[in-house]
Amino acid sequence: MKLSQYQAIFSYNIADLILYANSIGVALTFGEAYRPQSQQYLYYYGKDLKMLNGSLELVNARARSKTLNSKHKERLAVDFNFFINGELTYEHSLIDKLGKYWEDMDSRNRWGGNFSSFTDAPHFEMNV
Repeated sequence: MKLSQYQAIFSYNIADLILYANSIGVALTFGEAYRPQSQQYLYYYGKDLKMLNGSLELVNARARSKTLNSKHKERLAVDFNFFINGELTYEHSLIDKLGKYWEDMDSRNRWGGNFSSFTDAPHFEMNV
């Protein structure tokens, strides 16, 4: 199967997840979806670009990724912000129903809230 076919399935599954979240009272907004390789490098190596004194400079930042091979680069991952009763939350116990729904939808779907090495609750991906 071509990558574009997986991306189409992923997009359809994301649409279904958004509708499900809405039906159980969780409003979703997008965090990050597509991520170019250059941004992945910055996240992995703990760097950021800042405008300082009129110049763009590379500065140290918190590392935001544990891999150089993020599914975001393939357009097979999205990060969400979760709102319950108008309040932003990333509380695992409040959003794990979405993670279960996501993983039950397709055997290739993975929720970051269930990652074994670290927790990334906003992250939903298709692992192909």
